[in-house]
Amino acid sequence: MTNRRNILKGAAAAGALGTFGVGYAGTVKKIAKGKWSGDVPRNEHVTGNSLPPEYSVDPLTGDVIPNPDQAMSYTMCIGCTTMCGVRVRVDKKNNKVLRVTGNPYSPMSTDPFIPYESSVAESFAAMAQAGKANGLANRSTACGRGNAVLQQVDNPRRVLKPLKRVGPRGSDRWEAISFEQLVEEVVEGGNLFGEGKVAGLREIRDLETPAVQGAPEFGPRANRLVWMNCVDDGRDNFVLRWLKQSFGSNNFTRHGSYCGGAYRSGSGAMFGDFKAMPHAKPDFLNAEFIIFAGTAPGNAGNPFKRVGTLIAKARTDENLSYVVVDPMLNNAQNAPSGERSKWVPIKPGTDGAMAMAMMRWMFENDRIDHAYLSQPGAEAAKAAGEANWSNATHLVVVEPDHPRYGHCLRGSDIGLEIAGEAYSEADPYMVASDAGPVPVAGGPAPLFFEGEAQTGQGPVAVKTALSLLRDEAMRKTIEEYSTDCGIPDYTLIGLAREFTSHGRKAAVNSHGGMMGGSGFYNAYALVMLNTLIGNLNWKGGTMIAGGWFPDNKGPAYDLVTFPGMVKAKGLPFGRNVPYEKTTEFKTKKAAGKPFPADGPWYPNAPGLATEWISSLASGYPYHAETLVFRNTNPVYGVPGIAHLVDKLKDPKVVPLIISIDPFINESSSIADYIVPDSVMYETWGFAKPWGGVWTKATTARWPVIEPKMAKNAAGERVGMETFLIATAKKMGLPGFGDNAIPDAEGNLHPLNRAEDFYIRGAANVAMLGKPVGDATDEDIALTNVARIADDLKAVLKPDEWRKAATIYAKGGRYEDIEHAYTEDKATHQFSQPMLVWNEGLGSFRHATTGRHMPGCPTWREAEFADGTKVSAHYPEAEWPVKVMSFKSPLQNSYSVGAKALLRIVAANPLNVGAELAAAHGIKNGDMVRLTTPGGVLESVAVVRDGVAPNTVAIEHGFGHRGFGANDITIDDETWHADPRLAAGVLLNDLGMVDPTREKSGVWVDPISGTAVRQGLPARIERIG
Repeated sequence: MTNRRNILKGAAAAGALGTFGVGYAGTVKKIAKGKWSGDVPRNEHVTGNSLPPEYSVDPLTGDVIPNPDQAMSYTMCIGCTTMCGVRVRVDKKNNKVLRVTGNPYSPMSTDPFIPYESSVAESFAAMAQAGKANGLANRSTACGRGNAVLQQVDNPRRVLKPLKRVGPRGSDRWEAISFEQLVEEVVEGGNLFGEGKVAGLREIRDLETPAVQGAPEFGPRANRLVWMNCVDDGRDNFVLRWLKQSFGSNNFTRHGSYCGGAYRSGSGAMFGDFKAMPHAKPDFLNAEFIIFAGTAPGNAGNPFKRVGTLIAKARTDENLSYVVVDPMLNNAQNAPSGERSKWVPIKPGTDGAMAMAMMRWMFENDRIDHAYLSQPGAEAAKAAGEANWSNATHLVVVEPDHPRYGHCLRGSDIGLEIAGEAYSEADPYMVASDAGPVPVAGGPAPLFFEGEAQTGQGPVAVKTALSLLRDEAMRKTIEEYSTDCGIPDYTLIGLAREFTSHGRKAAVNSHGGMMGGSGFYNAYALVMLNTLIGNLNWKGGTMIAGGWFPDNKGPAYDLVTFPGMVKAKGLPFGRNVPYEKTTEFKTKKAAGKPFPADGPWYPNAPGLATEWISSLASGYPYHAETLVFRNTNPVYGVPGIAHLVDKLKDPKVVPLIISIDPFINESSSIADYIVPDSVMYETWGFAKPWGGVWTKATTARWPVIEPKMAKNAAGERVGMETFLIATAKKMGLPGFGDNAIPDAEGNLHPLNRAEDFYIRGAANVAMLGKPVGDATDEDIALTNVARIADDLKAVLKPDEWRKAATIYAKGGRYEDIEHAYTEDKATHQFSQPMLVWNEGLGSFRHATTGRHMPGCPTWREAEFADGTKVSAHYPEAEWPVKVMSFKSPLQNSYSVGAKALLRIVAANPLNVGAELAAAHGIKNGDMVRLTTPGGVLESVAVVRDGVAPNTVAIEHGFGHRGFGANDITIDDETWHADPRLAAGVLLNDLGMVDPTREKSGVWVDPISGTAVRQGLPARIERIG
């Protein structure tokens, strides 16, 4: 139970909260009165007594005069998954980060960003507003979180030495061990904890013995080492080299399935790639109307800082208006935005009903882009002047029980002679004509058709993809959709009318609000709205990211392939492949009953961390022998996972758990070993923007300060790379050691340090296409790249190192802004079709029900794995409240240790709408109990307007039991819990297991396998 006093301290549960700024209004009052929720800040370096300037600009000459005591280094922030380019001010003498601002070369921090050819001195002068009437031009910013999370570098609770658990797993007792002992024990195994033999990495790395006897599809025993990552922070190429190409395990996943994976999967259905999950974002500066569904500009959704900046500009200087459709009103719609923005409340988890209602109106009123949708292929689209095309006209087999059900009709199906194999690229898609089905050609094709096609096996029923979508949209009336989503029918019609009144200069954007029980189809429906108006690749419409300058395989060095590399094999641990590929399916089919499977399978999904935890606990499809957490925290992040975590504390379930992390979070607390790792500005890496940037961009990270981790016997700082290199060399794995990295001439170079890998990556980034210029001595001095210059010279060739120095001096490589557009279209276009019907989706059978699922967007009420409605198990009459989560632009799950942020947002009360509160006699500041079928929370209620009816909203990022929220003993020293870090509640404690699954697993979306945290059924009561 959360302590009421702690919550009230930082949550401002006093009536002035009103409609906006949840959690912040009281903070402003405290600042005005000089009160703080944490320690009183020091008087030094506050307004009027700031830090000495890092440089000055001579007003007459424009010369930049640096402060010799400070370094100004361009690098990358990891305060969130946006990973913006930033400028870090470092106190050289004390090896301390003083402040963080933006990188003016980086589109993630600046708009417009400066030309890449500008010298470092010119970039400094630009930020200093040098020049008449420049005003705020070229000012480059970091967000509030980015300015605060630098405190994590000096966090006293950092793990700096390797740790080994003492006593049972999860007891929070550790002993510090040497790096050499760590490597010896995890590689060789043995009776490591007095609990019996534990297999080490050497034994598990068996590429011959099957992971599962009698089921060769799961690959070799090496797959029993499974690796859970958070986000690709620029170091994943190194991880994958070790895991897949050297060790030989195929089991790697990231955190997307419990972050924003449902939206990405729904977008992947549209873009035709369920694994890479491409997506587009609105051209924020040039759009005229945008619908934000389940996300809010400047508040959440990657890249929220850039999006917020562009939206503020567009609604002020351009012609943009927008609507935020969300269960809770946030700061995206407020007084300064005037009439340019509106808020539409919606029932949590029902966005698909809104989207399908809009589609119905669009079909009924002929408000779709016929010219775009009728182009059946790339040739036709080019001839028509379109920027993309779709499969709206393609014929789909809809004959029940036909072996090709859900697939698009191809030439071979009707007996056409083709040059290659059936259903290959040589086999044409078919469209309707007066003469019957004909192959796609260079002109438009009919959008709507329903009839039969003659095949060698007789006639088969077919429809065009757009006909199938129209059928789904017409399945319910607008009034019925209105009832389902809680948006009045006239508002739904108004949204559709406005959305279709701007030509291609309208767009829909979404993100984490799709993480509900119907999240996949909700997301697919929302992005389909963009396709129906043909806005992809158009200025003012939607665009994909411009791409990047990759570090891993370039003109200088090959960081992907190496002598002796192996190819990881086997179906993945998360079951994100067709069930039909398994021995289980074949055995059951032979017995006459292939369905249901013993558990769900998700062929239309990427790697699934949600299902990994369930698989680890249940041993389905097999038991893992080693689990590695790398800077990730699924035990905190997966809703409902608390019901399964105790199983992971049993070494018999997973014999070896290793956490690579700078902190002891909820997941690393159940590990056997903790490998210390770098934080923020101590490490290397290359990242690209997630979206919203139309030009090529690569952000570089490098250690701008000396890392704080302990050193090993060789004098190297301990960290992830050090650990992987050492284990690889001890096991004799390929790809590491003295002859590991080929250059363009085939010569082999060493991989004995992190620098050997990342610095060569910088050379690749620098030399792709037209190489960048050489860094000057001034560039190197001004950005303190001088501190790594010796490494650059030692690793690279004489003609390479200054080019790599340019990458670090400017914080990456960025294509100039004028390359964003070519006339009225995006320069970097998505060239594959938009899939109105996704045949991979429409042809698969759900593993636990045997049912076919629609291959186009639809609105479906949330279901469990056996196909039964969630509402049938937990009826609304008994569970009348819906719970949702939202994110703050200041706080997330791993920034809680930055105490500067806790002074602003110290906890997360329950946001309760005024009408719901009145119905239950709840007043502002009352303690309430919130109950779902999965758990119970007790906390303070903040009663406010701006919450949808019968909805409770909880901010994400609080309610920790790790990260210093608990007592931790290392050797004979106890780090006592800090109650500030434990403040608030965690919505995921309310998450549910799926009651219909025979093998226990959390409730996930049935298509994408993503976590459910939006729309949890609940009830609320006042308790004091």
